[in-house]
Amino acid sequence: MEKKQMQSFLHTDLRDKVVLVRVDHNVVKKGKVKDNMRIDATIPTILHIYRKGGKPILMTHVGRPYDKKTGNITISEDESVKPIVEYLEHKLELKIEVPELPTTDFNGIIDLSSLLSYVAKLRKGDIQMLYLPNTRWFNGEETKNEASETLAMELSRLAEVYINDAFGSWQPHVTTYNITQYLPSYAGLLMEKEVKHLEQVFDPQKPLVSIVAGSKFDTKIGPLSSLLKMSDHLILGGVLYNAYLAAKYDITINGLGEDDIELARKFIKDSKPYLNRIVELPYIVESDSFETVSEGSFRTHKVADLTAGTKLNFVLDAGIESFKDESIKAVFDGAGTVFINAVMGYTNLFKDGTKAMYALIDTNKKALKLFGGGDTIQEFKDLLPGIWMKAANDISYYFFTGGGAILDAIEQGSPYGMKPVQVLLRK
Repeated sequence: MEKKQMQSFLHTDLRDKVVLVRVDHNVVKKGKVKDNMRIDATIPTILHIYRKGGKPILMTHVGRPYDKKTGNITISEDESVKPIVEYLEHKLELKIEVPELPTTDFNGIIDLSSLLSYVAKLRKGDIQMLYLPNTRWFNGEETKNEASETLAMELSRLAEVYINDAFGSWQPHVTTYNITQYLPSYAGLLMEKEVKHLEQVFDPQKPLVSIVAGSKFDTKIGPLSSLLKMSDHLILGGVLYNAYLAAKYDITINGLGEDDIELARKFIKDSKPYLNRIVELPYIVESDSFETVSEGSFRTHKVADLTAGTKLNFVLDAGIESFKDESIKAVFDGAGTVFINAVMGYTNLFKDGTKAMYALIDTNKKALKLFGGGDTIQEFKDLLPGIWMKAANDISYYFFTGGGAILDAIEQGSPYGMKPVQVLLRK
């Protein structure tokens, strides 16, 4: 794999310059910061901007206020950046201001003219940082039309330099992509670090064991097909595994959509030369309910015992017996690199499969262990807090801040395949 480099801001003069910084602080749920990991990961970039004499304006998206079907933007305090700002003010002991901008019904923020007065205060040193409102409140952020170009131009008037430190925000929106047409653009320290570790998925220490789960087959079939070709072993979980089992063994699983099964059939057909790389977890957990769990309402099945025409209720986890199976243990023990974008169970009900798998991964001390995705990392923290605390300071572990970004890069076939990354590459 040919390795490339992104434009780094470390060699750029930022003295007295206003720096527009895109971060991925999408960590607010119902008005509260749910996990500070993504915020903390960007602090080195912020501090380096100050060291170089720059004056930062931060911006992030929060949630999904833009309705793609109607084009309406809903502004709610539940998706405000203010909890993030409160956390940063406490963490960095800085005075940070969030501009109050006029909003319109359904069209979000259109008029950015009052931002210039806030920028003037930043330049004078009256405030130490600006943090723009939720970028998805801005008209044009996601629309890819004339409003998008207008927004990019308006934002570019606020600063002299643009830095993208939002690896997890992989979609080419105005604040991750269009803006680079108007300002000198550089990668932040986190962006560089994430892409460097992503290179290790594409050029791994062999064998590469990949574990992927998901709630819908249609969103994963592209990266899944690419990942199967890259990996020595591929393990599936969640709906992906259920659909695969239903398609391969002609069984019925309650709650599994026919569209998922059809896509699984296509995946199996198209991947025929590589199917021997798929490692089937030998035990699954069937539940009578998708909403509740009680004694006697769930049971473990051995996949090898399922026959064509078998009808199962909801399959909501991988059985913990799977990770005691000698053939499965051999796959994990022999791995040189493990890439994990997976929670095995329906997390509100069944967590034992995930816990057993993460514990087994930890027993391989020599392998590089690359965890991607917010749910994946949160489950690790919650289920195995002792191992997590050690893993956080273990160089054999790396925790990506964005799972979707990794899968998009895998589908593109390159660690530099994401459009917001491509525009930062050295020419």
